[in-house]
Amino acid sequence: MEFCLGDLCKGDAERGMAQFEEMMRQQLESSMHSELEKLLDTTTGPEKEVSRKDFEGFSNLFHRFLQVKGPSVEWIKIRRPPEDSIQPYDKIAARGLPNNVAESLNKLVVVKLNGGLGTSMGCKGPKSLISVRNENTFLDLTVQQIEHLNKTYNTDVPLVLMNSFNTDEDTKKILQKYKHHRVKIHTFNQSRYPRINKESLLPVATDLSMKGPNAEAWYPPGHGDIYASFYNSGLLDQLIAQGREYIFVSNIDNLGATVDLHILRQLVSQPNGKRCEFIMEVTDKTRADVKGGTLIQYDGKLRLLEIAQVPKAHVDEFKSVSKFKIFNTNNLWISLAAIKRLQEQSMMDMEIIVNPKTLDGGLNIIQLETAVGAAIKSFDNALGINVPRSRFLPVKTTSDLLLVMSNLYSLDAGSLTMSPKREFPTTPHVKLGCSFTKVQEYLTRFESIPDMLELDHLTVSGDVTFGKNVSLKGTVIIIANHGDRIDIPAGSMLENKIVSGNLRIMDH
Repeated sequence: MEFCLGDLCKGDAERGMAQFEEMMRQQLESSMHSELEKLLDTTTGPEKEVSRKDFEGFSNLFHRFLQVKGPSVEWIKIRRPPEDSIQPYDKIAARGLPNNVAESLNKLVVVKLNGGLGTSMGCKGPKSLISVRNENTFLDLTVQQIEHLNKTYNTDVPLVLMNSFNTDEDTKKILQKYKHHRVKIHTFNQSRYPRINKESLLPVATDLSMKGPNAEAWYPPGHGDIYASFYNSGLLDQLIAQGREYIFVSNIDNLGATVDLHILRQLVSQPNGKRCEFIMEVTDKTRADVKGGTLIQYDGKLRLLEIAQVPKAHVDEFKSVSKFKIFNTNNLWISLAAIKRLQEQSMMDMEIIVNPKTLDGGLNIIQLETAVGAAIKSFDNALGINVPRSRFLPVKTTSDLLLVMSNLYSLDAGSLTMSPKREFPTTPHVKLGCSFTKVQEYLTRFESIPDMLELDHLTVSGDVTFGKNVSLKGTVIIIANHGDRIDIPAGSMLENKIVSGNLRIMDH
């Protein structure tokens, strides 16, 4: 028997390093636990109990964060999903509507993710309260859609809003105006987690308040928190007791995310043993969507792969439209009973997203977050459905806002549909410069929204304003140089034109 002293020493060193790392992890967890207890001691009553529940979820996330080493996926193990695991929407739609539409709808709950603020578009308060079309806000349009469903089919589909501590108060005030609409509206709050000092890995908060020095100390931990906070709120059990079976979850700023009866039929028509517990709507990638999460087969399960999980050497491959052809719209259909089961068994498995930020005072912090779609691998018989692009119409910027306010879309019962007058179904590529970033400034730059029915591409940069009844066709590029201003006159028709700083108009 040969004996190698080098191997023995190496083995001892590795064991010693592993023991040291484990000891450091335990110390960090112990320090974090002490700090959280100190924070809880700064308040009493119901707030303390709510925060204690939040901190339990945070502690689990922090524990997993300390355990993670390297990327959460091994690139070599990634496989294309099996053919039948991502179904084309046409195939689903060909099966027709549910046998009893009203009965199927009464098993459904619509959940909108309503935790975001409108700060990126220069607005204060919840993003859902920004006007997007004919003075209607995102929330107005959502309520109109569900009310229309309930009136058409004589049903009682409720709306549930997952708010954050940032949006809860303002949203609840606005809900008074829907009292006489035919929609029951419920709300629950996602958790409030402490931001972590990047250096010390301890909370930056000194107490549980959200004022003064603690104003920036807290964050809502991503929409993956929906499962725990929905369950903890008691609303999940309440809806199950009413006979509800599925939720349709989407971002409130995705104006394409309406209730689809064909997808609902796919859910409710399966035999009990083969019940699909999770459907993710995906759609074809374009060059604008290269960073969107995609579905893969991994360890025999359908799984969401996000760009944050991709090893650096493979990022370009991940962005390839030819290899990864689809991306997640975040329109999800999920079984309520399955959520309850997975929560009670602590089997909800989602990758941790580490989100680094710098606070106003210059302090570097990290936020630990999760994404709702990442739980797909925890559910039985999960399925992707490749839906038309029209079901993904998010409004993240004023460039998106220009599209949905234009004559490209018509509005009917809260739903936007592409105008039949547009000859091709794709939306134009619109890029507005930094002079248009904030909604208020954007609105002052358009006397009326241009006719965009025949537009392919629009780029606007600098100090540019548009008069009434302007028509844009083909590719239009308008660039006002620094210090210059361009006013597009009322009634102008620009087709394949470049308009530069001195108002020269050239064929493009």
